[in-house]
Formats: sequence, structure tokens, C-alpha cells
Amino acid sequence: MDSEVEVRRAICILNSSPGSAVKGIVRFEQTGQFSATQIKGEFSGLTSNHLHGFHIHQFGDLSNGCVTAGPHYNPFGNTHGGPDKKVRHIGDLGNVQSDADGKAVY
Repeated sequence: MDSEVEVRRAICILNSSPGSAVKGIVRFEQTGQFSATQIKGEFSGLTSNHLHGFHIHQFGDLSNGCVTAGPHYNPFGNTHGGPDKKVRHIGDLGNVQSDADGKAVY
């Protein structure tokens, strides 16, 4: 058995649609096959001092917004729920709170 740890990383670069200034970058890192995935995000151009829903969709196709992005990522067919719930869509990540400048960190 190989004792070497294989770190897996992914990145999502968010570009706004025409007429919107929302942008961001989300980084995913998993340090082992059975480790939890760490998710870190930075966003700008959001409505100031506001909660914004944050979730992962099944597809990365945003050509027609959420319609082509598909449903929330939910490989186990669970009901919708917040990130603190044991039973939830895996892609339900809760909210991010923007500051007065429309920036947020997850």
C-alpha cells in the first residue's frame, strides 16, 4: 500500500454576466482520499452588506444562468439544507456576507 498522500486541487474562476460586476475565485483542496474538501472563496462586486447564497451546481455551464448549470450538486439525493445539517445537498454551502465594499470571503 502506498503511503504517499495525493493532494487534489481544483479552482473555479467566476466571471460576471454582462451588466454585472460580480467576480470571484473559489479554491478546493482535498489532502487525502477520505479527507474533507476544504473550500475557500473570495468574491467582489456583490450587493453591499448583504447575505448571498453560495452553492455548487451539477454542471459548470452558465451560458443561460442557473438553467444550464443544473440543480445543486446532490449525488446522494438528499433534501435541501444548510451546511451545518447532516442531511443536505453536498453543494449547499450556506451564505457569504458581503461587506460595505461588496466583497466577501468564504
